[in-house]
Amino acid sequence: MLRLITSRIFQGLLTLFVLVTLTFFLVRMMPGSPYTEEKAIPAHILERMKAYTGLDKPLPFQYARYMKNLVFQQDFGELIRKDGVKVSEVISDAFPVSLALGLASMGIALLVGIPAGVIAAVRKNTPADFSCLAFAMVGICLPSFVIGPLLAVSAGLYFNSLNVAGWSSPTDWIMPAVTLGMINAAYLARLSRGGMLDVLNQDYIRTAKAKGVPGARIIIRHALRGGLIPAIAFIGPAFAGMISGSFVIETIFQIPGMGQHFVNAANDREFFLIQGLVLFYGFLIVAANLLADLAQVAINPRMR
Repeated sequence: MLRLITSRIFQGLLTLFVLVTLTFFLVRMMPGSPYTEEKAIPAHILERMKAYTGLDKPLPFQYARYMKNLVFQQDFGELIRKDGVKVSEVISDAFPVSLALGLASMGIALLVGIPAGVIAAVRKNTPADFSCLAFAMVGICLPSFVIGPLLAVSAGLYFNSLNVAGWSSPTDWIMPAVTLGMINAAYLARLSRGGMLDVLNQDYIRTAKAKGVPGARIIIRHALRGGLIPAIAFIGPAFAGMISGSFVIETIFQIPGMGQHFVNAANDREFFLIQGLVLFYGFLIVAANLLADLAQVAINPRMR
């Protein structure tokens, strides 16, 4: 177990280092400049602005300075267009909203997707199985920019107590959480069904049935442990993606989460904000994958 944790942490740190390095140089290869505006900025003022942010230095010097501040001071830098506003402040303001949305969405995905997949596997080739497969297919095929407006219109017409935009009360979480959660529930249903079918065809399951073990006990005590491994592997990166936020969901329901900052930073050429968001998102992916690996080890004794 300790060797696994050490190996995963080392791989995660290496991944974050490569991610930061690639992002640093790629964002500076984008066309345009953070100082590109409709009205041309005088040359002497532009030089002072670049000198203030350090963008007038050669790229290797900028990279060394950024990495030094990042490693030793945990400083993501400041916004170029907004003087004195740190990237860490932007992330800390938006992260609680995305975290609340991610937790609510993951709860819906787990409560709907896994039971649907288990029922479909246990009732293979029955109306229950076909219904679960149809639900999963619809959730996978329909994108969020289709499901979101449909739910928003339905809520606005038939459920007056639900708000279709904003983030001021807990009831505002329902529509975006359902939209994001049902999409991931579809994937979990497919993965759970496939994993359970594979386990239910194993010899030890047939032996348990031959011994007269009740069906519910076989499912709960023997089949679920191995059948949910594919779903658990999916939960890690999916949860990180939910926390980071979905720009489409946030735009439809007017949620002030992290997703909007990705696009705004790219449009404004906010180099430090892009780097900070990518690094933070990468950290969430690495941490979620580590937790998913540990959960798989705890469930599956063969992985120990």
